[in-house]
Amino acid sequence: MSELNLYKNITIVMVLYQESFELLSKTLNTINSFKKIIIDNKGEIKIKKKIKSQFSVDRYILNKKNNGFSAGYNQGISLSKTEFTLVLGPDCIIKEKDIAILIKKIKENRDCYIVSPTSHDEHNNLTYAGGPLPEDAKKDIILDLAGDTCVDSVLGACMLFRTKDIIENNLFFDETFFLYYSDDDLCRRVKKMNKFIIQVYESKCIHQHGIVKVKNKYLKKFIREYNFTFDRYYYFFKINKHLPIINEYKKRIPLYTLRFFLKILTFNFLSAIELLSKYYAYHKFNSKILKK
Repeated sequence: MSELNLYKNITIVMVLYQESFELLSKTLNTINSFKKIIIDNKGEIKIKKKIKSQFSVDRYILNKKNNGFSAGYNQGISLSKTEFTLVLGPDCIIKEKDIAILIKKIKENRDCYIVSPTSHDEHNNLTYAGGPLPEDAKKDIILDLAGDTCVDSVLGACMLFRTKDIIENNLFFDETFFLYYSDDDLCRRVKKMNKFIIQVYESKCIHQHGIVKVKNKYLKKFIREYNFTFDRYYYFFKINKHLPIINEYKKRIPLYTLRFFLKILTFNFLSAIELLSKYYAYHKFNSKILKK
């Protein structure tokens, strides 16, 4: 594929929330020639102006409300008019040649709906990019590939697909997931259609595995644990209303309450916040999902 066709055939969608310009610059430097749609869930005008003064961006949308990672990606995918769309985390660096490899691989395999590169850290150590679904195994085993490999799930940090495959089959990210598990859920639905997902050996990316950007450590802990817990409840609930894990957590609620007060009394406020977040996540899940 020629460089011109490569640039014309793909749109890169990025979702931001309180990202630093330094981090974004590293990501944008290698993809500046591509069409890009940026969704800023924080709605930061200053960083928009700074980015647009130094980088080419086709659409830059400032959202007034943060509806989550999944909703942001869907917003960008719906605006993509090219044959391929690459959803890319702001903390994930991928070069032009590696994007070209991803497109080559997906074009060679019509029944492949998603391709993803093999991920490394800044020291060239392998990091997690794909593997089993959460219901099948823990997602902490880094695949040391010798070639392209079919996997059950890949991270939404760098995921390329044909735009029409997502839109025509209504394979958008489930927006009930705010921050976690939406990539697993999407991949699970792709596998259910008897389509497959490839982690491409020759295509590389550097994934810095972003964390919650909030500076206050107590608020950061609450946001992370609250969203992770709720999204985990919801993911397992979607698997044929898989209730054993829900019931297991339900039994823990009285224990969480007792431990919360013990942590307060011993001035261990960070642990208390973690327990409080899990308590609120369960009650949100109970009212929003179970009681529907």
